[in-house]
Amino acid sequence: MPTLPSYTSSVADKPLLGMTIGDKFDQIAAQYPDNDALIVLHQNVHWSYRQFHEEVNRCARALLALGVQRGDRVGIWAPNCSEWALTQFATAKIGAILVNINPAYRTSELDYALNQSGARFLICADRFKSADYRAMLNELAPELQRCEPGELRSQRLSKLECVVNLSDERHPGMWRWQDMLGEADRVEQSTLDTLQATLQFDDPINIQYTSGTTGFPKGATLSHHNILNNGFFVAESMGFTSRDRLVIPVPLYHCFGMVMGNLGCMTHGAAMIYPSEGFDAGQVLKAVHEQRATALYGVPTMFLAELEHAEFAATDFSMLRTGIMAGSICPAAVMKQVIEKMNMKGVQIAYGMTETSPVSAQTGADDSIDKRVSTVGRTQPHLESKIIDPGSGAVLPRGEIGELCTRGYSVMLKYWNNEQATSDAIDSAGWMHTGDLATMDDEGYLQIVGRIKDMVIRGGENVYPKEVEEFLYTHPAVADVQVTGVPDEKYGEELIAWVRLTADAGEITGEDLRAFCKDKITHFKIPRYFKFVDEFPMTVTGKIQKFRMREISTEELGLDRATLS
Repeated sequence: MPTLPSYTSSVADKPLLGMTIGDKFDQIAAQYPDNDALIVLHQNVHWSYRQFHEEVNRCARALLALGVQRGDRVGIWAPNCSEWALTQFATAKIGAILVNINPAYRTSELDYALNQSGARFLICADRFKSADYRAMLNELAPELQRCEPGELRSQRLSKLECVVNLSDERHPGMWRWQDMLGEADRVEQSTLDTLQATLQFDDPINIQYTSGTTGFPKGATLSHHNILNNGFFVAESMGFTSRDRLVIPVPLYHCFGMVMGNLGCMTHGAAMIYPSEGFDAGQVLKAVHEQRATALYGVPTMFLAELEHAEFAATDFSMLRTGIMAGSICPAAVMKQVIEKMNMKGVQIAYGMTETSPVSAQTGADDSIDKRVSTVGRTQPHLESKIIDPGSGAVLPRGEIGELCTRGYSVMLKYWNNEQATSDAIDSAGWMHTGDLATMDDEGYLQIVGRIKDMVIRGGENVYPKEVEEFLYTHPAVADVQVTGVPDEKYGEELIAWVRLTADAGEITGEDLRAFCKDKITHFKIPRYFKFVDEFPMTVTGKIQKFRMREISTEELGLDRATLS
């Protein structure tokens, strides 16, 4: 019998939602007016869908009063808060394009995002952690100090006209959030309704800047259709109903928070629960306990922090049943602990990228534990997946390693104002090239084995870091491990393992771990170098930055940087 090609298309019991975010939100608010919609613990916000709907409409009318028009770019630069959610839904209702700005950005990155997107409006926190947002804005646009709110004319931020600050204090050149909301009475609800009725579900509604490892970030441009449907089908896979209560500790500026979280909940009349501004394991456990959460999201490092927290044993997980672990490859040991200790028997793995809204593959509620810890599931409903030879572009047989490509409703419209990058990522047949190396088994389950650029070639042998990491996780002293390549004069590249030990590990050396590997994995997969750390370089969304690990290791080991590709 001939080998199947590495291609799948997924059918669905339910059709795609052919409507805008605003229209779906109106429908859900009418259907579940008394259900909890948004609970923000650090702001003492507890809104039903009726209340949340009223607040969103008020925010939308206020934005119209300030001059926001359909197609305008509205930046939001803030940690998780009620204003973030209000802005997300309000901009969708008026057809403005929400520009998500990473809360960790500093002046040069903010400068780039605002100018590249052509944002006319910016809603921002006053500060977050050690970052003084207002000071950074005043540095980029000193004209704020001497202009009226909404009348900024900046030399450096040439398109930006209006800044809304979330602080209760008044600042020169900026609207206060509360004062902006007061402008809503100048616009009739009928005006908003008429505008909303003109919007199309294929309209661009969101720009998210991808955190590339080299060069400038690219603005993935997403439509109502992209993200509304992705949020809906992600939640469908978990069996969401109007009774579910989801704790969302992941950042809203990223698809994990605003799409899989907010839109996944909204499309089912479920509750969105924000435990804190930024990730805090103790606050997550408190939210799960006090709000009787049924679902929890996070990246693997978040779940690790929760499992190791002092309050873990006192947390009531009895209502928790499902959730998603995504953002980076999940160690099998962590997944099994989450299932056994946190009662998350239905926890799923989701895989994707910002450019695909984000999820293109997901494990199912009925999948075995083995499938959930060893794969990222199967192709999402209404989507296609294939694995190709990165050189020739030919579809590979099942079981062979190649580049994963995805096609369907979830693929972004484009990279904002970047035709070359768009054509490099999306081919003429509409396939999004992910840059991830993967395999597809006979049942259609996908396994991610690394990034094309992360694959280590040692003496002509391809080494996939995930395989080495999974083996090292079986050592009882290893709490977390990340493997990458460093340059080597003889072999081209060698492996280095960054290791975080368990609290009770005692004295463990690289020689100990090397001896543990001997005769159990192929010799060329055994790391030559070991580095013991307390943490890994990460993005704000919890993704490991392996390029930074390579840079740091290359420098510390005194290796020739030029030989590392």
